[in-house]
Amino acid sequence: MKLATRCVHLDTNGSADPYHAIVPPIYQTATFRQPAATEFGEYDYTRSGNPTRALLERQLAALEGGEYARAFASGMAALTALARLLDPGDEIIAGNDLYGGTVRLFDQVLARQGTIVHYVDTTDVAAVRERVSPRTKLLLIETPSNPLLRISDIDALASLAHEAGAILAVDNSMLSPSLQQPLGYRADVVVHSATKFLCGHSDVMAGALITNNNLLHERLVFQQNAEGAGLSPFESWLLLRGLKTLSLRVERQNHSAQTIAERLSQFAEVRQVYYPGLETHSGYELNRNQAKGAGAVISFTTGDAELSARIVEATQLFQIAVSFGSVGSTISLPCRMSHASIPKSLRGQLAPPPDLVRLSVGIEDVDDLSEDLQRAFAWGVGKKDKQLVVHGM
Repeated sequence: MKLATRCVHLDTNGSADPYHAIVPPIYQTATFRQPAATEFGEYDYTRSGNPTRALLERQLAALEGGEYARAFASGMAALTALARLLDPGDEIIAGNDLYGGTVRLFDQVLARQGTIVHYVDTTDVAAVRERVSPRTKLLLIETPSNPLLRISDIDALASLAHEAGAILAVDNSMLSPSLQQPLGYRADVVVHSATKFLCGHSDVMAGALITNNNLLHERLVFQQNAEGAGLSPFESWLLLRGLKTLSLRVERQNHSAQTIAERLSQFAEVRQVYYPGLETHSGYELNRNQAKGAGAVISFTTGDAELSARIVEATQLFQIAVSFGSVGSTISLPCRMSHASIPKSLRGQLAPPPDLVRLSVGIEDVDDLSEDLQRAFAWGVGKKDKQLVVHGM
């Protein structure tokens, strides 16, 4: 089946529902009655496994073209489970344009456990190769990255990782399996903040890890159960519902984002637009080769942090929020919100520019969104002019 069809039709794995419900039921239970005093059934305790979460995990794996998936309470819980596979003294090579919460996890949690993290521009394969050592066990990339939307070569980095005996993990939250399937380019594991496009409605906090490696999967199963970070039944059910419209939503959002990025490029106040769907983007050709679209997230700079803040506050349809990927459009200053958690010691190296604005394009009419931005720019520039007059008096 094509992905759009697959989104709607679930693999119920022959589960016997006497009522033949079109929508699978929620197994909202903490525990399950066992067949005997010395015998376990298929499920015993929801922390260890639940039919609703199991159905979601089969669906996530299928959409990513994978064999196995684990669903977690958040994207950060998923990343934490992956990082737990490392031993003290092991090294991680990570991109130098990452979500701020990932940097916080690496620098303030993993570092205390003896894990060493090196931040590298993963768009430069040679730079990554120079940093790889016998102690490298995990290479983590975001492509496109957040928030500068840099594109890394998944297949080339897979070769590097595998030569070193390391795992390549690709955070696919920005594009979703509708536009990119990293396992097809030899990634070992795909990471998702399922809160974003997979859910698509800003009403679920969830994460996921998908792989084709059975040994890796078994280790993640153990980790999920041991630390108890599995996704709850109700959130699993909500995420299953969101996935049904994934292909439809992403197609609309991707098309609208391309239009808005092109229009933003014409704004006199915009210094640079970061969007891999533009031919001026350094990763344009690479993204076309490994993805079916550029996604719904756009970043741009104005050269003036105060002007950027006024633009963000002046929009009406773009709501100020830290996340992305929802049906509703959002806007933010990453340096003040999603990336504010980057530790002070790393801000000079990893923090986004203070004038960078990030947009997440929703499913609203693209002309309405464009007009909203035009009004915000006009208001932001006009207010600046008035302030200059006042200051000159």
